[in-house]
Amino acid sequence: MSTYIVKRMTYMVLILLAASVLIFSLYALTPGDYISSNIKLSPERKAELRELYGLDKPVIERYLIWMKNAVHGDFGYSLAQQKPVLALFNEYIWNSFLLAAVSTFLTWFIAVIIGVIAAYKQYSWFDTFVMIGIFAAMSVPSFFIGLFLIKLLAVDLKWLPPGGMMTTGSNATGLAYVKEVIQHMTLPVIVMTLLGVGSLTRYFRSNMIDVIKQDYIRTARAKGLKESKVLYTHALRNALLPAITLIGFELPSLFGGSLIIEKIFSWPGIGQLYMQSFSLRDYPLLMGFTMFIAILTVIGTLLSDVLYHIADPRVRLQ
Repeated sequence: MSTYIVKRMTYMVLILLAASVLIFSLYALTPGDYISSNIKLSPERKAELRELYGLDKPVIERYLIWMKNAVHGDFGYSLAQQKPVLALFNEYIWNSFLLAAVSTFLTWFIAVIIGVIAAYKQYSWFDTFVMIGIFAAMSVPSFFIGLFLIKLLAVDLKWLPPGGMMTTGSNATGLAYVKEVIQHMTLPVIVMTLLGVGSLTRYFRSNMIDVIKQDYIRTARAKGLKESKVLYTHALRNALLPAITLIGFELPSLFGGSLIIEKIFSWPGIGQLYMQSFSLRDYPLLMGFTMFIAILTVIGTLLSDVLYHIADPRVRLQ
């Protein structure tokens, strides 16, 4: 195991190095930037700022400086926000994490229950209803579901706030603050859960159908075990094993934010900050954010491989 982890760590460094070259080249070679696109600045002031931020240096020299700072935990300085990139991450990323963590938990909880029941009652009316719901959820765009729920639950029925994280002018603290945040995050969580449940339920249903046809399930039933024990103790455990590989891919999404959902609901997360930075061509923040997602992706992949080996010792890591 230790040899495998050391080897994977070496690969991770090489992958991240290649990713950093690609990310920096993509943004650095894109025509225009925050300074040159700012019509309020005079040509002399633009030249001063480009020299101040080192944007007048050759691309390779800029990359080496950026990479050297990134290794020391400095991803640069946001030109639009006038703050260090890491400080902005720390300011916005936990809002995105809160939204993603709650919706991910609900998505997996609902998908496992519905997927197991649909597989056990394959071709029943419940299974047919679930399949129709899955394809409907996967077909409707997220912005349509979000706008529909805002119109229905926020505008017409006035049950929930339409967006934001707090009511404008609110000074709530303690439990009142928690209650207000929960009310504001309900709609985006519903949309994110609906979008995730569809594909994940289909995945769990297929795995469960394959598992309950195995010989050891027939053997368990032949021994006279209760159907609930066969289903939830023997079948479900093995059906969930392939899902461990998905856990690694959930890590970037937990901290990466949902670009469209945060924009629709004006949620102050890292996704909305990324969209604002993209329109302003704030490349230091965009490069730092993309590199951060790349780091989370390779860590998540390693984590999923190790967890899969722990859950199923028959899987050999080489």
